[in-house]
Amino acid sequence: MSIFDGFVGNLESKDVIALIGLGLDTGGEEWVASISNEIESDQESEQYVWLGTAPSMRPWTGGRQPDTLRENDYRVYNKDFEATLEIKIDWLRRDKTGQIQLRINQLVESANLHDAELLSALILVAGSTVCYDGQYFFDTDHQEGDSPSQANMTTHTSSIGSTGVTAAEFGDALITAIQNMLLLKDDRGRPMNQSAKRFLLMVPVALMKAAYTALGADIILSGGQSQTNIVKAVGSYGGFIFDVVTNARLTWTDKFVLFRQDAAAKPFVKQIEVPLQVSALAEGSEEEFKNKRHLYGVNRTMNFGLGMWQGAYQMQFV
Repeated sequence: MSIFDGFVGNLESKDVIALIGLGLDTGGEEWVASISNEIESDQESEQYVWLGTAPSMRPWTGGRQPDTLRENDYRVYNKDFEATLEIKIDWLRRDKTGQIQLRINQLVESANLHDAELLSALILVAGSTVCYDGQYFFDTDHQEGDSPSQANMTTHTSSIGSTGVTAAEFGDALITAIQNMLLLKDDRGRPMNQSAKRFLLMVPVALMKAAYTALGADIILSGGQSQTNIVKAVGSYGGFIFDVVTNARLTWTDKFVLFRQDAAAKPFVKQIEVPLQVSALAEGSEEEFKNKRHLYGVNRTMNFGLGMWQGAYQMQFV
């Protein structure tokens, strides 16, 4: 539905500003909030000190034994973003088909989707971008404190190559990713995802069919034989919940990512210094007098950063 549905008459600047603001209030794609912690910022960048986990309970022998939290840090720099729409005075007078309203609506939609655009771009490069522990976010040799060397990425063999993944193979790969996530340990060597129940499965368009079949079908084919869908069985008996997003912004054809949604510390940080704002140079402005046009813009100052790698897992088919 357009933010202009039901609007009748010529648009004035106050109408445009109000409608843009109303459209921005509807927000963007819900999956962004499920895997990122929103943090307010008041400066050029913010440094995040990721403290290690608290000690476990122990038998009280020899008095209390205080334990120091380990520290790692990571800095996220804010960036300025804007989008500005030019509307000529003549267009306002002559438009009888609602084209200007459509273009303003597109400006709102683009602003609302900006979070998903930025976070998708970060996910794409996370395998080559250093996170708080000094390793790439998706890597095979994370190590902190008393934890062993750990991986939050691996490969899964497809019988006919990465471009022909079957639903059964996708399901096997998904179960493997969940198992590996549950085995990840914190900096004291304890399992840190053992209570995980809700996951976001993000797939590129190329893997959409295999993913939805693996999650939704009761019976699937494997090697020409029908078998019970193991993903549905694990979900039912293990209490796991999967939210699936087909992300057309991902350029992969052979990878998917799994994110934990029910942890307090998320895989990503959404850092906001200036939230989405609307501004205009319209009736009575110097812009109108000199150039016979109005300018409507949205802007924000913020950025996304890498958070807890332990809440994310990347699987690649080979």
